[in-house]
Amino acid sequence: MNVSEWIQVAVLALIQGLSEFLPISSSAHLILPAQVLNWEDQGLAFDVGVHLGTLVAVLIYFRQDIKQMFLAWIQSIQGVQSPEGTLSWLVIIGTLPAVIAGALFVGLIETWGRSILVIASTTLIFAAVMGWADIKRTEQRELKQINMKDAIWIGLAQALSIIPGTSRSGATITMALLLGFDRASAARFSFLLSIPVTFGAVS
Repeated sequence: MNVSEWIQVAVLALIQGLSEFLPISSSAHLILPAQVLNWEDQGLAFDVGVHLGTLVAVLIYFRQDIKQMFLAWIQSIQGVQSPEGTLSWLVIIGTLPAVIAGALFVGLIETWGRSILVIASTTLIFAAVMGWADIKRTEQRELKQINMKDAIWIGLAQALSIIPGTSRSGATITMALLLGFDRASAARFSFLLSIPVTFGAVS
């Protein structure tokens, strides 16, 4: 790669690092520089690749939770039930809608989704929904009260994030708030849910 391409990679990596953990679409913010600065579109494969750094950061931060959940999941297969084991299964269930949506629509998104019009529209729409959900939140439930129905609804919200401009964390946290979870529980489940879907995307 030449110098300008290295600069482009560095800028996009910085944008990914700054935007991924905020309830804004990091994928959209990776697309916009190419549109605004007249760079060659780096493509969906590059966008997925830089999410590897995000995955590593989440794995490090939640390493104790992941260890406990994995061991509890193994025990649940052996018939020993626990809250951590149940949470592990719910993360898996919540991941399925995004896996299905990605398999069905990745070509469509690659062809038609990477435009300023799509990004601007989805950003405005989901920002409004997120603001409304935050205003209407009741915060009556904790993560230990999550069930299969909740996991499916939050997973469906995550599936929408394949559309550029739709924040994965924003969509999942918004749905969790609408289901009555407190902010901390909504954020924790959102980040746990990001692990398998991001791992699958970068594999």
